[in-house]
Amino acid sequence: MKRIATALVTLALAIPGSARADAIADFYKGKQILMILSAGAGGGYASYMQAFAPFFTKHIPGNPVVVTQNMPGAGGIRAMLYLANAAAKDGTVMGFVHSSVPFAPLYGLKGATFDPRKMNWIGSINSSSAICVSWTASGVTTWDDVKTRQYIVGGTGAGSQMETMPAMINELFGTKIKIISGYTGGADVYLAMERGEVHGRCGGLVSSINSTRPNWFPQKKVSVPIVVGLERNPLFPDTPALVEFATDDRTKQILRLTLAPLDMDRPMLAPPGVPPERVAALRAAFHEAMIDPDFIAEAKRLNIEIGEISGERLQKILEDSFALPPEVIKAANKAMNLTGATVAE
Repeated sequence: MKRIATALVTLALAIPGSARADAIADFYKGKQILMILSAGAGGGYASYMQAFAPFFTKHIPGNPVVVTQNMPGAGGIRAMLYLANAAAKDGTVMGFVHSSVPFAPLYGLKGATFDPRKMNWIGSINSSSAICVSWTASGVTTWDDVKTRQYIVGGTGAGSQMETMPAMINELFGTKIKIISGYTGGADVYLAMERGEVHGRCGGLVSSINSTRPNWFPQKKVSVPIVVGLERNPLFPDTPALVEFATDDRTKQILRLTLAPLDMDRPMLAPPGVPPERVAALRAAFHEAMIDPDFIAEAKRLNIEIGEISGERLQKILEDSFALPPEVIKAANKAMNLTGATVAE
């Protein structure tokens, strides 16, 4: 009798979970998920999502189809506003956004009227250290070159790492990096480098270059003058990390805040208001996709870097950043001041 009773209890406990899974499957079966990308077509974000989407939907009950829509603009703010205010809040619309854009409201950037802490963060496909990359033929190839010569970089608008990072470097380290703003996405900046319109890009990622321009590093078409991070990148052991030139604790604190987006590179979210059980299902599917051997093999084949950051961890990064003392946030905001950025024609 005791054995039968135990079995009945086990069955009873299993039913609610099964019912929930069935409800999720019933909802998603035959549907599609519209994935909003805050970047333009053809860049690193598109490459990542193209690789990840089939494995993500494989692990969502009901196996919906992911359809991507590029929504670049204002350094990612346009996409975040859509996700916060206009997107369906039933789990059929998601976002794959620049990791810097959730911090835009913290710094009071124009138009950033959303609260990222109210978003449902699903997970991040990678964390990374950013780099400043330059076209080798430009002659700007080392940190000394950046300090002594004009280094012209492309950007996609206020709030994007391509603009906040060079502005921060100028403020904290006295460089005179010139920002040419107004490019649609990172891929357009890479084209501008090839055409000689700009020298390079700050806030670029090794993974983005390897996935879209796999011959650049092997053929030494580009150089890395500085790693924008708190430690050196093992891929470029001779290139210094920016923190090595920070001579006081205040500068180091500002660097930690301004570089927080790198801890949540390639983040994915669902709008506020999505039912909790669907958020849980999406987070579970994200985790299962990240550890799927076939996805790991596909990422290796495509030469893209992956490393799971959970949705809970993303939420904590944002909560901790928004809770920092106002003076630290103000100093970081000043360091990333974009006034004077030139708009590309």
